[in-house]
Amino acid sequence: MKRTVALVTDAALVDEVLNAAAVVGCEVERVVDVTALRGRWQGAAAVVLDFEAVVACAGFPRRSGVHVVGAGPPGAEVWRRALALGAEHVLELPADQERLRAVLADAAEGAPVGGGRVLAVLGARGGAGASVLAVAVGQAVSAAGGHGLLVDCDPLGGGLDLTLGAERQEGLRWPTLRLTGGRVPAAALRTALPGRSGGRGSLTVLSCGRTGPGPEPDAVVAVVEAGRRAGGTVVCDVPRQLTDAACAALDRADLAVLVVPADVKACMAAKTLVDRAGARGVRLKAVVRGPAPGGLTTAQVVEAIELPLLATMRPEPRLARALDHGRFPRPTRGPLAKAARRVLAALHAD
Repeated sequence: MKRTVALVTDAALVDEVLNAAAVVGCEVERVVDVTALRGRWQGAAAVVLDFEAVVACAGFPRRSGVHVVGAGPPGAEVWRRALALGAEHVLELPADQERLRAVLADAAEGAPVGGGRVLAVLGARGGAGASVLAVAVGQAVSAAGGHGLLVDCDPLGGGLDLTLGAERQEGLRWPTLRLTGGRVPAAALRTALPGRSGGRGSLTVLSCGRTGPGPEPDAVVAVVEAGRRAGGTVVCDVPRQLTDAACAALDRADLAVLVVPADVKACMAAKTLVDRAGARGVRLKAVVRGPAPGGLTTAQVVEAIELPLLATMRPEPRLARALDHGRFPRPTRGPLAKAARRVLAALHAD
């Protein structure tokens, strides 16, 4: 992995740079002079220079990822030299500490293969199967060789790690993450969270605990955007109550899916959610789940809730028994897996 290289001589600035790097998990190599920097100039993930170093680097070729730091505003000569090097930021510390963390986090993560996508899944009523579908979509991501991140936004749902069958795995959950917002490196999340890997893909889960608080809205935003920046697929399990944390996930979703059982009560509950989500500008599509004990057809359900149909889902044989024994269905078989692939395809097609 490429490192960020820093040529900074002022002790106070060195501390600011190293502290920012430690927070976002960016490895920084300090060099002592321009000669040492020259051999690392083109190969570094990013370069951090102070005002003195900018002037000393006159004649170096332009490159991306150059960031200049100083204890005060730069003079005209520093500006001119910085522009000649291709500097992207000139930061005044400590005032610009948050921006410095952001650029170092970008350097640590590297450029994503492709833009990440965010899916929100919610159920029309209790027991609709939204959490199960969310996990199935995450498994479909991993089975296809991608990186999935499940984000549990429902503190009263019992824990999404339990649905995945990862409740005994070590790793952080929302109550122990102690995240309030800001920039979060995706690589650090993948290391800290429980999950599963399969072939070339991976799936991690940030679950609510069986006790303790759920996520704050700013923390949800930080985690969702970390997954998106890293080019992965973020799947948010959103409660029907539409708490502030739930709305933070919904507002950032590229696609939101409402799981609607084929019964009258679910349709009535779904219509309320459709209206509330629509008021926020959220674009919902329906997944209609059988069985239909009263004989409602899929066409009648989507007409009643006034949503476009994305997928239908027949009952999954022996699903409840498998979940109770911590065995989630295989990601390539059955009605659940088929619906998950339909949802995933729609997410990446939009």
